[in-house]
Amino acid sequence: MKKTISALGGALLAIAAQSAFAQSSVTLYGIVDTSVRYLTNANANNDSQVAMGVGPITGSRWGLKGSEDLGGGLSTVFRLENGFNLWNGALASSGTLFNRMAYVGLSSNQYGTVTFGRQNTPLFDQLGNLYDPLTVGNYDQDGWMPGALGYGLRQNNSVKYNGQFGGLNVEGMYSFGGVAGSTGASSMYGLTASYTYGPVSLDAGYQQNSDSQNRKFRVANVSAVYAFSTVKAFAGWMHAQDNTGMVDEYMAATSSPAASWGTPVTNTNRIDDGFYVGSTWQVTAPLMLTAAAYYDHSRNALNADGTTLGRGVRYSGVLLAEYSLSKRTEVYGTVDFIHGTGAATADFPGRNNQTGVAIGMRNVF
Repeated sequence: MKKTISALGGALLAIAAQSAFAQSSVTLYGIVDTSVRYLTNANANNDSQVAMGVGPITGSRWGLKGSEDLGGGLSTVFRLENGFNLWNGALASSGTLFNRMAYVGLSSNQYGTVTFGRQNTPLFDQLGNLYDPLTVGNYDQDGWMPGALGYGLRQNNSVKYNGQFGGLNVEGMYSFGGVAGSTGASSMYGLTASYTYGPVSLDAGYQQNSDSQNRKFRVANVSAVYAFSTVKAFAGWMHAQDNTGMVDEYMAATSSPAASWGTPVTNTNRIDDGFYVGSTWQVTAPLMLTAAAYYDHSRNALNADGTTLGRGVRYSGVLLAEYSLSKRTEVYGTVDFIHGTGAATADFPGRNNQTGVAIGMRNVF
């Protein structure tokens, strides 16, 4: 009898263990992507450059994500994601292993998801997932948003909420500054609300970052996407006000005067108004074409001398063709052009324009 009870108990434990295992999952995933790019006016002598580097719209990464079913529509979720440079094997951010994301949280089928750790900001989520035709491009020459958003793409020490209610999606985030004596210093908060109805998607967002001295960077965004048949049309406006000095630095191309300033120049009240439009066209099952244009008008931007302030204009256009060889692998080619005047010339290493041509390959696993 005891043996029978023991055997039955062991069987029940085995079944329970199998059930628990079946309700948990861990996934390894990633993207490997690199391009060979020709760029004009790449230095102060206006020499051209040919180099291997990051792809135009996706950086290489690998990650682990998982969930555990807790019952009643509630589950634990986590994600660890590392960005790296495919062309040399180095970490995309020196000294930070999971530089893209590292978080854990709880997800409810009814009430949404709350996560804790290093995470994408809500504004970056919306632009990167849907509302920017280039999903926030990687090349300096791809437009205004990579520079203006460079300060706040991701945040450490953050609590984030994501809720989906029919066609309405709401995201909110708060990042703890951790500075003794000031709850505002080095903190961040942001909120987005997007709504999809049939072929139309609309989004509005706001974000504020504070530096260690409690100086502010604020950005607001309104975007729209219209999808019809095999074509999507994009349009948006972004307004930023910066007293941290970071936008002046993030807008700078490599080897430009702005890239050599070092310590940020603060309290300039830099104001940017950026507009963007674009379209994607799924020409055939394997072939997709993207066209995008970006325009920025800045006030109180640093001139090339790094001390005086002025107005600047920069605009760029991008054409991208992607061809899928399989569900996981594609090749692509891109052409882009950027031009700047006034204070925006500080962002260029030589002449106030650059043209880039690149080809590359991407594999998703």
